[in-house]
Amino acid sequence: MICIMHERHKDLQEYNESMALYNITSRNEYEEKVVGSSRLVLVDFWAQWCPPCHAMAPTLEALASELDDKFDVVKVDIEATADNGALAHEHGVQSIPNMQLFRAGKQVDTIIGLVPRTVLEAKLKTLLA
Repeated sequence: MICIMHERHKDLQEYNESMALYNITSRNEYEEKVVGSSRLVLVDFWAQWCPPCHAMAPTLEALASELDDKFDVVKVDIEATADNGALAHEHGVQSIPNMQLFRAGKQVDTIIGLVPRTVLEAKLKTLLA
């Protein structure tokens, strides 16, 4: 199952140019896509071995596509690079999936764990209002 889901994330990297979804691997990318953004940004801290993270991915992909002009999704695989691990530590990530929402580089909310699309969508709509 994890192997199949890993392939899904590889596929995601190939088509994410059509939506506001970014897979980052460095602090510089984080600074650019999150801290430097004027848009609402959902930062998804996740890991390859995490089944709930993989279950959350299709919802994040769909919302990133549907609300492309309103917010960005930045995916941070906490084990992919030393920078990503450090970012997770700095943001107090102790369990995943951990989705932190930022506006103008400042954290405005956090959602921890696998949540239904309706819950995530309601939170985004509130923050986008």
